[in-house]
Amino acid sequence: MAAEIPVYLFTGFLEAGKTKFIQETLEDPRFNSDKEKTLLLLCEEGEEEYDPARFYDSKNVFIETLDDPEQLNEVYLTGLIRKTRATRVVLEYNGMWLVQDLYNKIPENWVIYQEFLLCDANTFLSYNQNMRQLVVDKLSSCEIVVFNRAPMDVDKDSFHKIVRGVSRRTDIAYEHLDGSVEYDEIEDPLPFDIEAPVITVEDRDFALFYRDIAEEPKKYDGKTVHFKGMVALDKRFPKGMIAVGRFVMTCCEADTQYMSFLCNIPSGEHPAHKDWLEVTAKVAVKNHPLYKGVGPVLTATAIEKSTAPQQEVATFY
Repeated sequence: MAAEIPVYLFTGFLEAGKTKFIQETLEDPRFNSDKEKTLLLLCEEGEEEYDPARFYDSKNVFIETLDDPEQLNEVYLTGLIRKTRATRVVLEYNGMWLVQDLYNKIPENWVIYQEFLLCDANTFLSYNQNMRQLVVDKLSSCEIVVFNRAPMDVDKDSFHKIVRGVSRRTDIAYEHLDGSVEYDEIEDPLPFDIEAPVITVEDRDFALFYRDIAEEPKKYDGKTVHFKGMVALDKRFPKGMIAVGRFVMTCCEADTQYMSFLCNIPSGEHPAHKDWLEVTAKVAVKNHPLYKGVGPVLTATAIEKSTAPQQEVATFY
C-alpha cells in the first residue's frame, strides 16, 4: 500500500489571501523543521505571486500548477508525487471548483490533514449572496475560516450566522488590517435541551439536530430523542428496521438530500414508505454495515403516525 500523503488544503476565492497565508507558512521553520519534500500545488493564479527564495527550505518545495479540474485525478496526482518525490502536499484550491470534487478525486493515500478557508471580509457577504452554493461547499469541511482585512468594527453576528448555518465545528477568526487576530467567541446554544430526559426536536430544528448528531454522535449515545420524520424503506434493511428522517436543503434546491437515521421499530408496527411519524427513540452509537461505519442507530420505544410539517424540507435557518 502506498505511503500516506498528508495534504494541507487552502480554499477561498480569488484575492482572498491564500497566497500570502501559504507563503508565510512555507517561510515558517516550524512547518519545515523536518526538511520534508513539499509539493505546492496551485489551482489558480492571483495577482500576488510566490517568492520561493523566501521559503525556509526552498530546495525541498516543488511548485506545480493545475489549469484544468480534469487534472484532479488519481493518475495525474500520483504522477506528480513520483516526479517530485514529495512526502506532503500544500494545495491552493480554485475558489470556483467544488471542494467535494477534490475529495472524490484525490488518490486514496492522500489524507486531508488540515483545511483552511481564507475569505476577504469585505467581499464575503456578497459572495455568499451571489454564489451561495460555492460558499457552503467550502464552509462544510473546513476546520477554520479566516476573515482577513476585517475592519475593527466588523459585524461578527452576520458572519457567525452564515458559518454556523453550515457548520457548528468550524472555528472563526478575524484578521484585522493592523495584523491582529480576533477569534469568534459568540455562544451558540442548541435550540433543544440535550440534557433533558427526552430531547424534543421541533420541526424547525431538525436540520440542526441532524447535523449536530452527525458531527458529535457520542454526546447523544444513550439519550432519548423525540422528533418527526418521514419513513424510507429499503430491501437491505433487516426485519423491523426503517430509515426515518427529512429532506434537508443546505443552500439551494439543487442540493436537497434525504438525511435519515436507521431505526428499529416496535414489534407489530408496519409503517409504509413515505409515512410521517412522531418517533420517540433511544440512541446507540455503534458500527452498522448500512452506515459503512459508526453511526447513530435508533431503537424506537414509540411511533405514531403524523402529518407532514408545515415546511416539509428542513433548512438551517
